[in-house]
Amino acid sequence: MSPGTILVVPIASFLIGSIPFSWIIGRLIRGVDIRATGSGNVGATNLARATGYGPGIAALLLDAGKGVAAVMLAGWMSGGGPGGVILESVAGALVILGHNFTPFLRFRGGKGVATGAGVFGVLAPLGLVAALAVFIVVVIASRIVSLGSITAAAALPVAVLLLYDALPVTMLALGVAALVIVRHRTNIVRILRRTEDRIGDASGDRTGGP
Repeated sequence: MSPGTILVVPIASFLIGSIPFSWIIGRLIRGVDIRATGSGNVGATNLARATGYGPGIAALLLDAGKGVAAVMLAGWMSGGGPGGVILESVAGALVILGHNFTPFLRFRGGKGVATGAGVFGVLAPLGLVAALAVFIVVVIASRIVSLGSITAAAALPVAVLLLYDALPVTMLALGVAALVIVRHRTNIVRILRRTEDRIGDASGDRTGGP
């Protein structure tokens, strides 16, 4: 693996992650700056609250696509081999950080759930399926998207550890879980206080998500 590859892939991954699709779609569709509405989160859930489920789903898919693109780029440029998984894991970490702290919006971004799903859809698809199952069950039971995101994030590293023999991917899953949970800290406070918005609530504008 060339030094150029080792340098280019992390930079490219961060820049890919930095594209604020939810903010762009909000501005184009409704002229809305989602940083100034709802939760203020630059993610698909807040966009859906502000503009409708159609734009929200589009942003969700695009954010997940960023994760897929970064990992696939790393795999292609590394050419496989022993260092390939490490470089792919580094790319996964950087694309999520780019999404969460985009320099295009003064380092104010989303919470990394959708982009992380894209990353693990390539690196550990069975682990992602397990985490998604947890997400669906929790959201159906509680009607709280943020609680589903938090529990799915916590389940991901456990699933990856049990299903795969890949230390870099497991370490990435642990890091992503920690980041997602920290990014949801205000949601956790509201969940504990039983004031977090639920799906279907008329006033729901603070639900955490991608």
